[in-house]
Amino acid sequence: MRPFTRGEFIQTGLAGITLLALAGCMRSNTYAGSPFDDNGYRYRVLSGGDRELIAAVAGAMLAGVLPSEPIAYRAALVQAVRGVDVAVSGLPPGVVDEVRQLFGLLEFPPTRGFAAGVWSSWTNASGSQVASFLLRWRFSGVTLFRSGYQALHQLVMAAWYGGPASWTRIGYPGPPIVS
Repeated sequence: MRPFTRGEFIQTGLAGITLLALAGCMRSNTYAGSPFDDNGYRYRVLSGGDRELIAAVAGAMLAGVLPSEPIAYRAALVQAVRGVDVAVSGLPPGVVDEVRQLFGLLEFPPTRGFAAGVWSSWTNASGSQVASFLLRWRFSGVTLFRSGYQALHQLVMAAWYGGPASWTRIGYPGPPIVS
């Protein structure tokens, strides 16, 4: 494989910036009738589309850890998505903007298809499609994709293992009681 020329490097960078900007502009803060509505919590950062994305990613990343019974599975995903919202809302504003750009890239259908290889919506994507996307990004030769995978991974893991629902499975008794 031949190395990039300076011109190709600049063109690739500009194309990436353009795609991120386009995805960010097309991103909607509301998702009327989202299949992943959660009326029990007021989201501070995540839009309906973000919640669908995180639910799909969490389902793949936490496969084998989440309950198998459908109602308990759904409740666990809701807790994971809520946890991601809490985690993102606690980040510095510049980092929140970067996370929103990542989510925008993965929600906008053309960029989702080209960058992630998932052409359907996240709610219609199969677990194997989502797992394949995550595996490609995790081991990608493109630093931006590896960084995106790491961001998604860290957010989902912090959300899941930071919540009491997972503590008994990992043998954590919970935070100490201060009296």
